[in-house]
Amino acid sequence: MKKLVVLTVVFMMVAVAGVFAWGGKSPAPTPPASSEPTMSQAGLPDLKGRTIVAVTENAYTPLNFVDPKTGQAMGWEYDAVNEIGKRLNAKIEWKLSSWDLMIQSVRDGQFDVGMDGITINDERKAQVDFSDPYMVSQQFMLVRADETRFADEKAFAADPKLLVGAQAGTTNFYVAVYNVLDGDEQNKRIKLFETFGATVQALISGDVDMVLMDAASSRGYIGANPGKLKTVGGPLGTEEFGFIFQKGSDLVAPFNMALASMKADGTLDKLNTKWFFEYQP
Repeated sequence: MKKLVVLTVVFMMVAVAGVFAWGGKSPAPTPPASSEPTMSQAGLPDLKGRTIVAVTENAYTPLNFVDPKTGQAMGWEYDAVNEIGKRLNAKIEWKLSSWDLMIQSVRDGQFDVGMDGITINDERKAQVDFSDPYMVSQQFMLVRADETRFADEKAFAADPKLLVGAQAGTTNFYVAVYNVLDGDEQNKRIKLFETFGATVQALISGDVDMVLMDAASSRGYIGANPGKLKTVGGPLGTEEFGFIFQKGSDLVAPFNMALASMKADGTLDKLNTKWFFEYQP
């Protein structure tokens, strides 16, 4: 799930120079609730105070995570969805789920909307509906700060002793398999972990030698671990993130309209600046 080179993150058709993962989960802290619903903004659907059950994982800095200083759940996705709730006159009720169950639980109607830096692809489109993309990011190689054995994916692949940490079923896993290694999903050089945060801890402790992460989350983990991490090499894959909904959900269109309004009035720009440039863990 991330690097201090020249990284580019594009948010909802807004190009921003930045530095961004897939998530893990921290079940203890209570996620923030949106403020009490008010009348929806002009031109947007009015959901008349409807409660929308939103789910995330709390392990994908800076999209969704637990602040180490306060213990509060927060991040870009929390702020964005709470703002969407205000604009649509809806109340957001936050829940937590592990990554491996999130898509299935939204598909089955347990939650109304899910988010965890979820990449839009055809396989997932067969299970759930996606919103319009709210973020576009590229994958980079996150390594320990003192790493000198390799500086790009070719050098990494050439050394059979080097290991990559990944979370099964994530974009990071598949980019590692097909863009870095030999295309074998059973390759023993890939060590699997239950959460994205666990892969980063394994990297710091020396159990693996590299983790793939998008630019913005890379910046978050580098900031949270001063002097311990860096990124090397260039981008290895581009992905679009979207909110997920049960097939046929009547929330897709309202969410898309609210996102468009947030882009138009500069709200998305403000969120990008807050979480990818100003936030200090």
